[in-house]
This record gives sequence, structure tokens and C-alpha cells, in this order.
Amino acid sequence: MYDVCVRLLHQRGVELRDIAECSVMLQKQYFPDLLIDDVIEDVKQVLCKREVQHAVITGINLDIMADKGCLESKELEDILLKDYSLYGVDEVLAYGICNIYGSIALTNYGYIDRVKPGIIGLLNEHNGKQCNTFLDDIVGAIAASAASRIAHSKEKGDCCE
Repeated sequence: MYDVCVRLLHQRGVELRDIAECSVMLQKQYFPDLLIDDVIEDVKQVLCKREVQHAVITGINLDIMADKGCLESKELEDILLKDYSLYGVDEVLAYGICNIYGSIALTNYGYIDRVKPGIIGLLNEHNGKQCNTFLDDIVGAIAASAASRIAHSKEKGDCCE
């Protein structure tokens, strides 16, 4: 399933490095020595979670189906193709990813969804080539979750050292 997710992301124009760059943006002020290659490993670990894989496959397939005109509901297809602002199911799917990684991931996701750095901003532009209604939020949630992993791994606790 991991390989399926990486392939789907790649087919939609997203590389793991793109996601890692968003995670670095979120954590660089706290960890200035953060290396992109280390962050890519955190992104990979997020993508190894079964719940994340299910969200990635579901969301990207809905975007693809909208692109191809394959959705039974033309109303839903129209909503997805226009990324209708009051349609929040894409964010809810992203919250499912973030919930695995706790409140830091959720707050990071809220910030990154607002600022839309890097690949997330490009995906959100909807330049007419493909539907990214779910993809931009999925990428943001993965980046936010990887940033949460970084924050948790670097935190020095006094009870578990």
C-alpha cells in the first residue's frame, strides 16, 4: 500500500521531497539544523500508517474520478472540480491523518492549510489540469504529521529518556 500511495502522489505531481519541504518550513524555526533527507524519512513513516494510506488512496481516487467524469453524482463532481469552499469533506479526510499524530499535527495542518506553502499552494491553484480538491489537503496533512513526528522526536522528556 505504501508504494501505491507514493505512485499516486507522483502521478498527481507530488514527490516526497515536496512534502518534506513543507514540513521543514513548519519546524525550521525550532530545529534550525533540520536536514531535508531526515524529514523525508519522517514523511515516509507517516505514509507507512495504514490509516494514512487509506486516506491517500480514497482522496486521490475521488480527485481522479472527478477529472474523468466518472462520479455517479454530477453535483458532487461539480463541487470537486470547483473545490467549492463550503465543501469540507476534503479537510475532514485530512484531519483523519492528523489525528494519528495529535494536536501538534492538527494545529500545523490548520496553519499550513491557511498559508499554502510550496507544493500545497501549487496544487491549490487549480490551474485546470487536474482536480486537486483532496490532494492539496492530503499533502498538507502528511506534511503537518511529519512535522509533528519531528517535534515529538526532538522533545526531551524527563520520564522516558
